[in-house]
Amino acid sequence: MPMPMNDYSRRGLLRATAAAGAGTVMVAGAAAAEAPGANAADARTGAASVESAAAGGAQCAPAKLTGRIVRPDDPDYAESSLGWDELFVHYPLVIVYAQKTQDVVNALTWARQHDVALRVRSGGHSLEGWSNVDNGIVIDVSELKGAHIDTAARTATVGAGLSQLEAVTTLARKNLAVTTGTEGTVGLAGATLGGGFGFLTRYLGMACDSLIGAEIVVAEGTDCAKVVKADLKNHSDLLWALRGAGNGNFGIVTSLTYKVAPLKSVTYLTATWDGIGDLRGVFDAWQRTAPVADNRLGTQLEIHRNQILLFAVLAEGTPTEARKLLAPILSVGRPDVSTQVGNWGDVYAGFQIPTEEEPANWKFFSQFTHKPFPRKAIDVIASFMREAPTDDSNFFTQAFGGAVRKSPRGGTAFPHRDALFYSEPGAGWGTRGEPHSGDELTPRAQAWIAEFSQALRPYVSGAYVNVPNVGMQDWETAYWDSNYDRLRKIKAQYDPRNVFQYEQSIPPASC
Repeated sequence: MPMPMNDYSRRGLLRATAAAGAGTVMVAGAAAAEAPGANAADARTGAASVESAAAGGAQCAPAKLTGRIVRPDDPDYAESSLGWDELFVHYPLVIVYAQKTQDVVNALTWARQHDVALRVRSGGHSLEGWSNVDNGIVIDVSELKGAHIDTAARTATVGAGLSQLEAVTTLARKNLAVTTGTEGTVGLAGATLGGGFGFLTRYLGMACDSLIGAEIVVAEGTDCAKVVKADLKNHSDLLWALRGAGNGNFGIVTSLTYKVAPLKSVTYLTATWDGIGDLRGVFDAWQRTAPVADNRLGTQLEIHRNQILLFAVLAEGTPTEARKLLAPILSVGRPDVSTQVGNWGDVYAGFQIPTEEEPANWKFFSQFTHKPFPRKAIDVIASFMREAPTDDSNFFTQAFGGAVRKSPRGGTAFPHRDALFYSEPGAGWGTRGEPHSGDELTPRAQAWIAEFSQALRPYVSGAYVNVPNVGMQDWETAYWDSNYDRLRKIKAQYDPRNVFQYEQSIPPASC
């Protein structure tokens, strides 16, 4: 739900409360906050005690915050506390930008010792603002940017702070790739841990399918933290859960290891139809073509109130091949079609939209479809798009099929493998950096999304944890289907005290 920002009282009160809380709660962490990295040995002593203490009652020496610390009175606090979706505003006590894994251990231990609410943040794109919290600590891993690529083994171990753009371009320099979403500023970790899909999904599978290992800081005992490394041989149950459960449920992931694939060149095709008069023909041709085409072909259809856009990537293919595969769609109406061939990193970077040019506020609703939409459903989309609150609002789709249908060795918590396609209505409004921008449109945008999603209910099912549906009944099974009970058992094993929790987090199973 949106945070009302119509006067000073709420914003000022929260800021004042956060500042006061920082002074009263930040006892052991205050000294380290003044000098990041100070007394790290003391913190390591506390972390080390985790390993030797009994699992059920470990107690650590007082922890001190290390890393880059941002507090309410720091000049960059306002920017640091604001996420990508400016619809949600929170005022944490302190934000810790980890520079290494030990900073995460220290922050988690500190939060537990001071009984402070905590949230995990990587790219800051949590679409309901759940990676931030009022009067708590935000443990941010966005500055963990390391990357080690083993070209012989075709593996890549990267810091959890890499954005999707950084990951794509880094791998592409060595003609390698892994599935990512299309929005470059989104954190790679968050996208992967929820499933992760984009143009390479039908070719390489979900992003989480390529995840073969992870380093994660978990809670231990009564007030400690420790580092766990999960792979197919060690803590394989945790790796299974990390492949689709969503970020921030079991601990704080600090690095990820992927099995990467060779990719030298792609053809990128775009097609544009003016207006939405051809929507019936375009959508029906797309849903009957894209999910069953050559697995190298990934496509997205995006419908605005004044145009229809088709985006396609053909891995290791030519423009002639791409046009042939997409002929049933491109033959509808008279679209403006363009193609380019190049290195995947260059192509990916080329279609990014600068964040400052995007609307400030967004609202989405996620859903999966297992049978082609009948004409009535397509007409519902057309009807709502004609009444969209802004030009930026859209109905977005992603073709599934291909490699998505094959689960990797060890399995994943992501359950929606038999979907024909994924889709979401999305409303975007307001100007970035301008307080109160778009406030007058907020009720209309939210009502439009709610009514749109309700009208599509007969034709869709499930939901995507990375695009959470607030207020949805049975969201647990919508996100994870029959995997939910197993996830709760794994949660009970690694976080029995439910340290990591937010509005739709996984609770531990009862004993």
